[in-house]
Amino acid sequence: MRTDSSPGTLPAREHLPAATAGTPVLDVVIPVYNEEKDLQPCVQRLHDHLTRTFPYSFRITIADNASTDTTPLVAQRLAARIPEVENFRLEQKGRGRALRTVWSASDAPILAYMDVDLSTDLNALLPLVAPLISGHSDLAIGSRLARSSRVVRGPKREFISRAYNLILRGSLQARFSDAQCGFKAIRRDVAQILLPLVEDTGWFFDTEMLVLAERAGLRIHEVPVDWVDDPDSTVHIVKTATDDLKGVWRVGRALATGSLSLDRLTRPFGDDPRDRDIMDVPKGLARQLVGFCVVGGLSTLFYLLLYTVFRQFGGSQVANALALLVSAVANTAANRRLTFGVRGRGGAVKHQAQGLVVFGIGLALTSGSLFALNTATSSPAHSTELAVLIAANLAATVLRFLLFRVWVFSDRREGDEPTTTGVPASADAPHGPHVPPAPHAHHASAPTYPTGTPGTGGPSAQRRQQSQSLPLPQRHIVHPHDHDTTTQFRAGEAADGTWRDATTQLQPVRRPHDTDPGDAR
Repeated sequence: MRTDSSPGTLPAREHLPAATAGTPVLDVVIPVYNEEKDLQPCVQRLHDHLTRTFPYSFRITIADNASTDTTPLVAQRLAARIPEVENFRLEQKGRGRALRTVWSASDAPILAYMDVDLSTDLNALLPLVAPLISGHSDLAIGSRLARSSRVVRGPKREFISRAYNLILRGSLQARFSDAQCGFKAIRRDVAQILLPLVEDTGWFFDTEMLVLAERAGLRIHEVPVDWVDDPDSTVHIVKTATDDLKGVWRVGRALATGSLSLDRLTRPFGDDPRDRDIMDVPKGLARQLVGFCVVGGLSTLFYLLLYTVFRQFGGSQVANALALLVSAVANTAANRRLTFGVRGRGGAVKHQAQGLVVFGIGLALTSGSLFALNTATSSPAHSTELAVLIAANLAATVLRFLLFRVWVFSDRREGDEPTTTGVPASADAPHGPHVPPAPHAHHASAPTYPTGTPGTGGPSAQRRQQSQSLPLPQRHIVHPHDHDTTTQFRAGEAADGTWRDATTQLQPVRRPHDTDPGDAR
């Protein structure tokens, strides 16, 4: 799991302008590998559907994953014949690598992808991207497992899909219903921050992106889809399942150890009600109490187990001290991560030291209780000792929570996650459009999409050169109340003349293992 990139500040969600000039609103990526038979009918069908039904300008990008058949030639012919089609050639396999590369280079505010077999009914495309265009959601996924979905596929794939999603729910606490459906979309400003954190370059790319987005507090919209299984699919189920399970283990370990800082991708004040500073409304207390009680209950069971083991080799005071010491270290670490949301290793030693002070207070309470019991009776029963220790621990637990909240983790007592928006959180803060600073290390001009063999010209290359001085063809919208007029905006320009953060370009995220020739996909 990558730890050299940290989450940044996302722009406030805003509804995209009703019309744009030059830049397409939607960029649909079709990753392909040796799909010479299905590519042309897929692109033609998708282009026809978007032309008839989609009310915004669009682009279709073919992401060729190092195909060895005639797929590159088919893609080049399509790009030369259809103005809205572009071709992107990669020399390495991996669906995740293709999506990251093309999405990072795209200038469209809404990024989507779908499988070349078009198993998902295209009528779900507009409902998929509509919440992203409106600013309501950050990501959108098609779900084959929703109650209203209509799916035709064999029992083997049905079982594997449902089993995999159950694993995600049990191991990574995922709440989205379908991680593997090849029908997803994301806002470009979200992708700009999220993609550098995703490590996988293959089929697990989707799952990892969704898990990180959900853990970061982003809003994921699900669309029930009509889906028909492709009997000629070239996906290797066993290998894909094995790689997915390895990915689940890697992501789960990174999240559990806190090596990936994902408190939440913060947004400017006014976009998320959790970012607002409202008087007389305590933040995080209820969730912290629940988390503390769960950790405390598990810690008590752990402590009693340790005490029972240590009691076999020593007296009650020694067993109590050792059991309490070990369980206190584990309790502090668990409360630090789960109750108070402190991730990463910063301040861990200080928190453990303060936790030992709290441990000393608990030791005094429990040891004093045992001393009082031994004073009252010379040979107390083991069950009596446990009952006294439970009562003493309950009193120590209340005191421990108060000390954790007001002293050990006092910097986190006002909320579950830190707020690093840099915007004054006051009641007088403006509620108008806000242009946040773009994340560092991501400003660059977008690489051009290669559409042919390097060093050769062609219709696609000529069209790409002309696009530097001329705007791309756009589709105008005729509104019901304005029958003969359309309002034109430049890319990133709103109706009031202000500029949004819609022109930041991305470079493909390159990783040390991106040149690994051993990727079987």
